[in-house]
Amino acid sequence: MSGNQSLCTHFTFVAFSSLAELQPVLFIVFLAIYLFTMGGNLLIIGLIWGSPSLHTPMYFFLVNLSFLEMCYITSVVPQMLVHLLVEIKTISVGRCAAQMYVFSILGLTECCLLAAMAYDRFVAICHPLHYSLLMDTRVCLKLAVASWTTGVVVESAQTTWIFTLPFCGTGRIQHFFCDIMPVVKLACVDTSHNEIVMFAISMLFIMTPCLLILCSYVRVLVTILRIPSATGRSKAFSTCSSHILVVSLFYGTALFTYLQPKAAHSPETDKATALMYTVVTPALNPVIYTLRNKEVKEAFQRITLRSTHRQMT
Repeated sequence: MSGNQSLCTHFTFVAFSSLAELQPVLFIVFLAIYLFTMGGNLLIIGLIWGSPSLHTPMYFFLVNLSFLEMCYITSVVPQMLVHLLVEIKTISVGRCAAQMYVFSILGLTECCLLAAMAYDRFVAICHPLHYSLLMDTRVCLKLAVASWTTGVVVESAQTTWIFTLPFCGTGRIQHFFCDIMPVVKLACVDTSHNEIVMFAISMLFIMTPCLLILCSYVRVLVTILRIPSATGRSKAFSTCSSHILVVSLFYGTALFTYLQPKAAHSPETDKATALMYTVVTPALNPVIYTLRNKEVKEAFQRITLRSTHRQMT
């Protein structure tokens, strides 16, 4: 770093500046998606909380996932909505660090929670007679705590390390929030060693849950194919199809984003993929888990009928 460069105290987001005329429309669209996501996930949590038939390990993890998705989208979208209405889109370095802490912790925690949910489906389908023993309340709590702890410890360390770097120059972030790679690009020192370490962390803590999920579902698929009746196979597959779809959406964008070297990133690609995992995926999860889940739909119908009956009486 040359002696005449001053360190940044604020960053400026480029965000969607090239779409100035469309920003009011984008504000309405993203606000609607945000409210839908919050409402949908609150609905799922309420349905599971109010339906004793859904007090099972699978839905315990789904409550965790819904709560996480609400926090996840809230860490990014409200700030993005404000910046769509103002001309100067700035954020202090401290607030940028706080956003990265929350966002990255929730992202890694989701990786681990999805792996825990895959393990739950593996036990339910491959070892149904031992399910209540292998997935009792204590085991579920341990898996949930381990997921959240892994996210907090690993990503707190990584984010702290990132913000020990000196940032200088224009401080313009080619993004709409403080994602890891766009911020690292602003460092005025050689970050090649940091990138290698961050790539290794991503490989270890993103790919390990991913491999566990793949192994679980390979075993699940083999078990389902051995079921003699078509009805039995269909019923077994329906219990994990929603989770497979959510995993595909989440990991598809996460692997594309975080397992690329710095040189392969472009602002347009980064923003497009980031919209997928920060806005679209959290919004689709409630739809996937309600429309494709028979038990959740039945619980919703029971609560609706009960509410209608009370109003009539």
